[in-house]
Amino acid sequence: MDIENLTYKINGCAMKVHNVLGNGFQEVIYQRCLAIELKKAGISFKREVEQEIFYDGLIVGKRRADFVIEDILTVELKACVNLENHHLAQAKNYVVAYNFNIGLLINFGATSLQFKKVYNPGMRINKI
Repeated sequence: MDIENLTYKINGCAMKVHNVLGNGFQEVIYQRCLAIELKKAGISFKREVEQEIFYDGLIVGKRRADFVIEDILTVELKACVNLENHHLAQAKNYVVAYNFNIGLLINFGATSLQFKKVYNPGMRINKI
């Protein structure tokens, strides 16, 4: 499966969750429900994957992606009224930190599901 098909399937799982729950729940509720849908769809994932952040060759902290999917992309979830630039920056930072081509930013907090692809500026998109 290529990245485009995979992101399409993930979006479909997120849409199922949003159609059932709507907006207004905490992020962790959406995370648990999305995990259920991903599993039903046969998509391999890990939740709350921690990654070390380096500066000048030194570990300066750790960040946790909500999901790492198929070991090739990250998914960051939000449950806010609207996505803002700092949410996009956070998702982009995860893609770079995990050294993946692409990541997804999904917001369950809006009336309609918000779904954004975030690309690693230092990489090209390849087919799996």
